[in-house]
Amino acid sequence: MLTENQLKKAIRAGQPAYGLFCSIPSPTAIEMIAEADFDFVIIDTEHVLVNPETLENMIRAGDALQITVLVRVGDTDPKGILRVLDAGAKGIVVPMVERAEDVKTAVSAARYHPDGKRSLNGGRPGAFGKSSLADYMTFANREIMVVAMIESRAGLENIHDILAVDGLDMILEGAADLSQSMGMPWQIKNPEIQECLDNLQRECSRAAIPYCAIPREPDEHEKWIRKGVHTFVLGEERGIAFRALQNKLQTTKAGAENHHERDK
Repeated sequence: MLTENQLKKAIRAGQPAYGLFCSIPSPTAIEMIAEADFDFVIIDTEHVLVNPETLENMIRAGDALQITVLVRVGDTDPKGILRVLDAGAKGIVVPMVERAEDVKTAVSAARYHPDGKRSLNGGRPGAFGKSSLADYMTFANREIMVVAMIESRAGLENIHDILAVDGLDMILEGAADLSQSMGMPWQIKNPEIQECLDNLQRECSRAAIPYCAIPREPDEHEKWIRKGVHTFVLGEERGIAFRALQNKLQTTKAGAENHHERDK
C-alpha cells in the first residue's frame, strides 16, 4: 500500500535527508541501507539488471522498514515507469534529462488524471482496492516523486525550460556523465565542472525546485548546506562496501606486519 512519502515531507519542511544508490539486486541490500538509518534509497535499474519480482521485493523491504524507495529508470518509456510505480516505488529518477519534453513525458507517465496519463491499476500500491481507488489516485498524485538527473551539457543549456515543467519534484546532479559530455571524463573536481554544478543549484533555487547534491569530498557536504541544500545522495552501496572490504584487509595485514616487526 502506498504511504506518505517521507522524503517529500522532509523536503517540504526543509529538513535534511540522506540517500544512497542501491545497485545490489537484493532486498537484503535495502534492509541494510534502511537499518543504517538512511532516509531514502534509489534502486538503480539504469545500469543494473533487476528482474521484476526482485524489484518488487526490494521495494517491499523498504516499505517494511519505512525508508522512501525511488527507482532510477532506464529512460522515459511510460510502460517502464508504470511497472516501477505499480511495484510500489514512491517515485522515479529519470537519467540524462536534456529537454523539457523528457520531464513532461515522465510526469505524464507517473501521475494519474488530471495530472497525467498513468494507467489505472488496483494492485499493491492501491491496497488491491481495499478502499476507494479514486482517493488512492489523488493520494498517489500527491506523493509520487519525479526526479530529473541533469548530466549533460544539453541538460544544462535547457535547464530553464526543464525547471518550468509542472510536476517536477527535484533535480539530482550527475557530475560523472556531465564531465564526459564536456570532454573531461571523470574529471569531476575540475573547476569548470564544479562551476556547472554551482550554476545548476543556483538555477534550481531560483525556480524553487529542490536540488539533490552528491558530495564526493569531505568539505562538499558543508558547502552545499551553506548554499541551502538539504538533500544528499552519499554514493552507492557497492562502492562503499568495496572500500570497506579493502580497508579491512589492508588494516589487518598492516597490523600483522607491525606485530611481526616488533617480534624481531
